[in-house]
Amino acid sequence: MDQITLSGVTAVGHHGVLDFERRDGQPFVVDAVLHLDFSKAAASDDVVDTAHYGEVADCIRGWITGDPLNLIEALAVRIAEDVLQKFPLAAVDITVHKPNAPIEVEFGDVSVSVHRRQA
Repeated sequence: MDQITLSGVTAVGHHGVLDFERRDGQPFVVDAVLHLDFSKAAASDDVVDTAHYGEVADCIRGWITGDPLNLIEALAVRIAEDVLQKFPLAAVDITVHKPNAPIEVEFGDVSVSVHRRQA
């Protein structure tokens, strides 16, 4: 299976379980790996025959900036299911990073990843 990798889609969202996270917001970063067959797109050389990664990025940004969720797990699943529904994909991997998570020890990043495929 062929892949398109879209890394580092970043926007401010208001997701989290703590009041200040929902009030103040913070950056969220999403990586997506889109699994699809490039055969038709390679033959036609037409963007309509592939997953338009600019539109995928817009979709992801919409979820980041949309209605607040408590968990980044919920955000990752919603993004994955929406992208899988809207684009001609066999499967998708979504990783949501919360680099400014309110953790009281020094850390580099916290992220969750999900994999979803067409039924």
